[in-house]
Amino acid sequence: MEQLFKKHRLYISQVDMTIVREQINSIAWQKPLVGIKGSRGVGKTTMIRQYIKKTYGVNAGEALYCVMDSIYFSNHSILELAERFHLMGGKHLFLDEVHKYPTWSQELKEVNDLYPSLKITFTGSSLIQILNADADLSRRVLSYTMEGLSFREFLHFYKGIQIPIASLDEILNNPDAICERVNAVCRPQQMFEEYLRVGYYPFYDGDETQYYSRIENILNFIIEQEMTQFCGIDTAYTRKIKAMLLFLANNVPYEVNISKLAAYLELNKTTVLSYLNSMSRAELLHLIYTDNKSVTKMQKPDKIFMHNTNILNALTQNVVIGTIRECFVVNQLSTKHTVEYGKEAGDFKIDGTITFEVGGADKSFQQIADLPNSYILADSIEYPIGKKLPIWLVGMIY
Repeated sequence: MEQLFKKHRLYISQVDMTIVREQINSIAWQKPLVGIKGSRGVGKTTMIRQYIKKTYGVNAGEALYCVMDSIYFSNHSILELAERFHLMGGKHLFLDEVHKYPTWSQELKEVNDLYPSLKITFTGSSLIQILNADADLSRRVLSYTMEGLSFREFLHFYKGIQIPIASLDEILNNPDAICERVNAVCRPQQMFEEYLRVGYYPFYDGDETQYYSRIENILNFIIEQEMTQFCGIDTAYTRKIKAMLLFLANNVPYEVNISKLAAYLELNKTTVLSYLNSMSRAELLHLIYTDNKSVTKMQKPDKIFMHNTNILNALTQNVVIGTIRECFVVNQLSTKHTVEYGKEAGDFKIDGTITFEVGGADKSFQQIADLPNSYILADSIEYPIGKKLPIWLVGMIY
């Protein structure tokens, strides 16, 4: 166990505290069982290491941080670790990437039963089913989801510019004040264009080629490792999924023709729908439906978008600006709101009541003129013009 203490000191001492994600303050770290889910690369590991350093310091004692693919766990169990740590006076156990340990759910339940005073915080893939885990952890785990950087967080993380969170209601009813605040400290349009290329993941270092290469590595890992583990996909078909992802990246926003997609991939339609749902769960895609309440498991989506604009830029060199805009809107708003396809009028319906049309600075209200509670989200403007709002405003909601 001494090797775990040594690794803990190394991991925690090396973590950079210059910029800390604000979500760190909204997590109830002191609850007995806390789970943090999220796609690979969004910053889960950095955040929990920062919390440990800030709260417990560098040395292992009351807290212990472990990465679950450590060789230690090849012949030791979580249960054994928890017992020894508890006997040594440990109070808070942090288990990173818990999905890499096959029986994590059963053992966490048993640890919680045996040592109720021991707090456990764990991170896992966006694909792990905490609510449906074998040990029925749904009643015990306080679960959080971690997203990549919003446009607002990008300004803080990379530019040192702090802007308060604005709810969608505030954005719609008081956009002038928010725009005044942002424009007083930066030129948001210039920053926004950079965000669309390299702002979603918190590991951009100025080299776009390396950044996109790292995104491709993340996509490969999710498809080859996580989707085969959690979605029951045979490893022989991972190439098909990569081909599907590349096809969609070059055709989004894709108005779905399942028969055409199935023929292109040489798969049956049921398999294609299953893969699309798995890719959505893995946070590779956003599947948009006309009516979310009536969606059935194998219903085809009305439109498909890449999960975020940085994935889109990583996979294709010829990105259409309209696609980038819509991808951004779906990505940002879906973190807190229901986003549906505005099939009859407008591009998107939000929470069933708000209609958004997305476009450039010259976009007119012609398509949504008669709709109540409708707005244009326009690119290349820095202040609202009536109900035409700067598109980057929706990047302020988290």
